[in-house]
Order: sequence, then structure tokens, then C-alpha cells
Amino acid sequence: MAESTRARPKPTPETQHFWDGTQLGELRLQRCDACANVYFPPRPFCPSCASRKVSVFRASGKARLYSYVIHHRPVPGFTPPYAIAVVELDEGPRMMTNIVDCAQTPEALQLDMKLEVAFEKLDDKVTLPLFRPAKG
Repeated sequence: MAESTRARPKPTPETQHFWDGTQLGELRLQRCDACANVYFPPRPFCPSCASRKVSVFRASGKARLYSYVIHHRPVPGFTPPYAIAVVELDEGPRMMTNIVDCAQTPEALQLDMKLEVAFEKLDDKVTLPLFRPAKG
């Protein structure tokens, strides 16, 4: 899906743990130590209770397709058509991503379908978490 011109995310001190995890093939989330809320995207405080006592943990990498749109216009770094999706992780949070390893059609992309994380290395600093249909 990706070409060399795809825009790269820029890790920040607040998100570095997430990007370090993707390089290792891990999807990392944060959990509030005060209220147990699991959240994404990464930030140094809980979006539910504002506590700064948060922990990073390795997520299962399992999700369900929550919503998507199939993009048909050329964009640098992508070969159309491709799905721009929101997945709901088994741990609760939702994240925006792309769906890979399946036809980019409404027939193949069924809402609530089971997905699993797949990692795409863009360069030595950034590996993206994408999702594909779950095996088995």
C-alpha cells in the first residue's frame, strides 16, 4: 500500500513509548492507575480523570472494524483504492488506521469484522500499526 512518499508521523516525548513499541512489533496503550481507563492516542494524563499516574502496557493487537471509508483518489504514498478506517481495539479505545491484506471493497470490509494488527516499517524510526482480517 505505502510508497516512499508517504508522510511520516513525528514521535514526541509523549508518544515515543508508542513508536518504540511498534518498532518491536507491539501495540502499546496506556491505562490510568487511578481510574483504570484505557486510552488512545498517547498522552501524559488520563483523558477521563486527568490523573498523571498512567502506565503503558502491551495491547492484544485484536480489534473490530468500527467504521471506514474507501478512498479512490491518488494521494502521495497510497495506491487507491484504500480503506481509511476506525477500529475498536479489544481493550476499548478506537484508533484510525488502514486495513490491509484484503480487497478494498464494501463486500470485503464488513463492519464488526475481526482484525489483528500488522506492522509496516516505513524507515528506521517509524513503523506503522495497520490492521488486517484476523486469521482463524
